Amino acid sequence: MSLRTRVAGGLRPWFRGRQTERHFDAEVRELRYALRTLRKSPGFTAVTILTLALGIGANTAVFSLIDALMLRMLPVREPEGLVMPVSQYPGEPDNAGFSWTMFERLRDQNHVFSDLFGVSPARFQVTGEGLGEEPLEGVYAVGTTFPSLGVQPAIGRLFGPRDDAASGGDAAVAVVSWEYWNRRFNLDPAILGRRLALNGAPVTVIGVLPRGFTGLQIGAKTDVWIPIAMDTTHRQPTRRLSDQFGLGLMGRLKPGVSIEQARADMAVLNLARVEELAQMSGDRKWLQAKLDVKPAGGGFPTLRQVYGQPLLALMAIVGLLLLIACTNIASMLLARGAARQREMAVRVALGAGRWRLARQVLTESLLLAAGGSLLGAVVAYVGVRALVRIITSGRLVGLPRGIDFQVQPDARVLLFTLAVAALTSVLFGLLPARNAFTSAPASSLREIGGAADTRSRRRFGKGLVVVQVALSVVLLSAAGLFVGHLSNLRNVNLGFQRDSVLLVTLDSSGSGYTPDRLTSLYQELLGRLQAIPGVRAATLSAVTPVEGAGASRFAHVDGAQERPEERQRVALNRIGPGYFVTFGTRWIAGRDFQFEDAERPRVAIVNQAMARHYFGDTSPLGRHVMFDGEDKPYEIVGVAADAKYLNLYEAPPRMVYMNAFQEGGIASTFALRTSTAPSAITADVRRAVSDVLKTVRVAKVTTMDDQVNASIIPERLIATLSGFFGGLGALLAAIGLYGLLAYSVARRTSEIGVRMALGATEGDVTRMVLTSALQLVCAGLIVGAPLAVWSGHFAAGVIENPWVEVARRDSSLTVNGAETIAFAALTIVAVALLAAYVPARRAARISPIAALRE
Repeated sequence: MSLRTRVAGGLRPWFRGRQTERHFDAEVRELRYALRTLRKSPGFTAVTILTLALGIGANTAVFSLIDALMLRMLPVREPEGLVMPVSQYPGEPDNAGFSWTMFERLRDQNHVFSDLFGVSPARFQVTGEGLGEEPLEGVYAVGTTFPSLGVQPAIGRLFGPRDDAASGGDAAVAVVSWEYWNRRFNLDPAILGRRLALNGAPVTVIGVLPRGFTGLQIGAKTDVWIPIAMDTTHRQPTRRLSDQFGLGLMGRLKPGVSIEQARADMAVLNLARVEELAQMSGDRKWLQAKLDVKPAGGGFPTLRQVYGQPLLALMAIVGLLLLIACTNIASMLLARGAARQREMAVRVALGAGRWRLARQVLTESLLLAAGGSLLGAVVAYVGVRALVRIITSGRLVGLPRGIDFQVQPDARVLLFTLAVAALTSVLFGLLPARNAFTSAPASSLREIGGAADTRSRRRFGKGLVVVQVALSVVLLSAAGLFVGHLSNLRNVNLGFQRDSVLLVTLDSSGSGYTPDRLTSLYQELLGRLQAIPGVRAATLSAVTPVEGAGASRFAHVDGAQERPEERQRVALNRIGPGYFVTFGTRWIAGRDFQFEDAERPRVAIVNQAMARHYFGDTSPLGRHVMFDGEDKPYEIVGVAADAKYLNLYEAPPRMVYMNAFQEGGIASTFALRTSTAPSAITADVRRAVSDVLKTVRVAKVTTMDDQVNASIIPERLIATLSGFFGGLGALLAAIGLYGLLAYSVARRTSEIGVRMALGATEGDVTRMVLTSALQLVCAGLIVGAPLAVWSGHFAAGVIENPWVEVARRDSSLTVNGAETIAFAALTIVAVALLAAYVPARRAARISPIAALRE
């Protein structure tokens, strides 16, 4: 090897290092220059960063919720192997509740699960030394639950299969969550062995669950876990659940077993189940019921089913908002680039490379995106807290009580924000960089005034405004559908009056009262409540309207024949005298219940839907109805008007009301219609309860209005946010139009001066600018209308397949898509005219002499 070659090889690393250093220094200089340039235009920089912050922050906030509710897996061993059995009765949604008998059958006879366990939700009132009294969300769990999940305790031990054999008493054990241990015991290890009283029954804490494991329902907290072999009285096993469908099951697939194989195995086990249910109930439709298996790595999917569609719709909406923001900023950067055309030309003439100019413009775009991302993180933090407040503002039907969202930023959210920031910088910075790259220095130096503004650049700038208008129409029309749907829900005929009704739910478990004694005390309490000043009427019931719970049975009506395909369960409710007066439900015929009915034969009241189906135009009074499994009929003594029962979507079901004071029927929710604000009498109600029922606690106090509002939280969420983001999109479009027109007027100052010197009036110039604005808006409406129709189908899909699953819809809940598109178009036109007015007036006031002197 020659000397020259050896010297060159030895110097190559040094040259390479020097070259890297020069590149680094050049990048630092580019960054400093970009910062100085942006600092010289504080208004432009502030508006751009704020616009980006709103777009990026909104996207990050919604994605954070989607990540927390829909993407996260349970923090357990191999969550992807978890599945959950669900049953499906024909025409009804999936049901994840099973009886203990069915659990044992699936556990012992399946060939696909290595483990199968179950949990049943419960609510406890905990007392203990130094704890006071506090409600806790808990579950009864099969002993194999924690070993199947692979969960390890933070301290102590977790109960296992051997605890299923315990009989209660001193052997009663409990496991608490890490969050509860931290909140109430300040992470004191002495919690192990501590005795707590759950609903008055003692349990011993044997362990604490690991931090981050809040239960099998993402988004809901579980404070305490108890073996399912024990109930809170510790006198009998909770396997009395065999008569109920309250056990949620989850299993782990054997290695090598697919979910399709599991479904086939469940179909075989389902044959004996449906034949048994059809024989027991007399309902042949049970033979068509199915047993399915669904993935459960993310836990029980209740919250995902409720909020999945609204959050995905909101993600699409904030994505459109970000796209509008990017087009807005791109148009501003193009206008700013045209104003800097001479600067770029001089730099090229002095030796700057076109790649360096393009890199300079991209650097400015990246700085703007970085600033928008930082401020967007603050917007996202505030936005997430607002979203969580809306979601947790009430308890939806069928959802767990302990909803507790832990929306914390993690690697996925951070990567999402960085990806959005990079994408936005490319979207709004690439075209200005291209223009800087392709600029011709000689021609740019020769051109003056508006001549440097080429026809293609003007067309492209106008095209960006057209895109903003079109996307704004899509946003506003979708928002109009959601807001209109929410308005229809709030104004739908409920069949009862929601205002001025206080609901008080009592918990008599562990009170020590016999059913007969409790019935007598409830009657006494009703008298005390009716005597409270401001109370117009009072009653009690097992279920209140739109609460979502309630029993249903198959009915047999004497003299009425029903075709098998029309046979369906009727809804049942136990109520006290004065129920229909208290809730404001219209009375049709017959009489109300009386306390004296306790000593008489069974009586019932039906609603109009029940009367129409079974009796047609004839009177149902004096006829009899009997339910499956019973041998005593009920005499129909009254007919009440139809009313919403489970939710606001359903058509009123066939309904039978029974007297709560007859044959030991227990109803625990008291309703009071007031002439004042319901909250004003809450203290008097609590005092009356404690005076009459010494050992019965008040479990919940709410109002009928709050209960109705809580039943439509997803609708309120999407309507509120879509309306806000739709208005924000229209505002951004208006800003874009204003910027384009203001820039156009500034560039056409000489032309406008010539027009006015030749006789054009201020009105002519104003009309010229407004006409130009309307042309852009009309082009945007032409492009946006078909997109709005398509988005209307998407929005209607969210409305027509809501998170509250029902068999039928109320026709009064429809929303006209054409009306919402027309509303969106008129809104955009009005906003555009307002945005165009200032540039139009500025153009009209241009002095011809001053313009000609430029």
